[in-house]
Amino acid sequence: TFFSLFSGLIGRSWAMVFAAGGFKVKLYDIAQQQLTSALESIRKQMKEMEKSGVLKGALSADQQLALISVCTDLKAAAEGATFIQECTPENLELKKKIFGQLDLIVGDKVILSSSTSCLLPSKLFTGLKHVKQCIVSHPVNPPYFVPLVEIVPHPETDPSTTERTYALMKKIGQSPVKLNREIEGFVLNRLQYAVISEAWRLVGEGVISPTDLDLVMSDGLGMRYAFIGPLETMHLNAEGVSNYCERYAEGMRLVLNTFGPVPEFSGEIVQKVNQALSEKIPVVPKVLDARRKWRDECLTGLAKLKTQMKSD
Repeated sequence: TFFSLFSGLIGRSWAMVFAAGGFKVKLYDIAQQQLTSALESIRKQMKEMEKSGVLKGALSADQQLALISVCTDLKAAAEGATFIQECTPENLELKKKIFGQLDLIVGDKVILSSSTSCLLPSKLFTGLKHVKQCIVSHPVNPPYFVPLVEIVPHPETDPSTTERTYALMKKIGQSPVKLNREIEGFVLNRLQYAVISEAWRLVGEGVISPTDLDLVMSDGLGMRYAFIGPLETMHLNAEGVSNYCERYAEGMRLVLNTFGPVPEFSGEIVQKVNQALSEKIPVVPKVLDARRKWRDECLTGLAKLKTQMKSD
């Protein structure tokens, strides 16, 4: 049994991913109303995906839905669970409170996992009796379509907790990566922030417009990075990595030394970028939601293509 704590967007997505993998899922929240609407939303999404042929897993939507139950009692929810995924908002005190409660009711076998995107395991789990069973499993939004999961241990996490979490993520069709130790921002956000900060500087210095900057990624780098990472790119763009470094190290260092300081992300550049993006996508709930839906459809199509390319 997999058990998802809290029925927000990430909690629902996790529930769907685990049900697709054939696991029994308990969805916990303090408010029954939240759970009712979460189940309804999951049912709608699964039915839509089944209709368009992109539902994950070997089971039908109805079979997957039958695996998901809801619960407003933490103790009852935790009973029989082998893996507990916490999905509360990014608030350290709230998360610590939840893990403190779980610490008192779970046995020595269950894995306690957090979906946090930026809180370090040492901040979340230190002092818990079951700290050896605690780990961060950070998904990428939306986890149903983007399979990466960053697995980040606490300094005291038992290696078997990491291995079991990794194996479980693989089993349900996600793409887990292991961090050997915790670091601010984990890996995905560190890479993302490096890109964002250079993008911000280029737009701020008037080198390129915000919409063209995004095009450099979506129709340039991003196409390549959808299939291979920056290190393999180096490997293939020369006769291997060593050869790439011989050829380009000097040029890279030259460019990197011209990078500016970390931006403040405030003031007139915010207005400039916001204006350009708002002209393209007005900040109106209906418009934003439509664009997000389109993004998810693109990701679904890409996920399908990637699966197909792998099996070829």
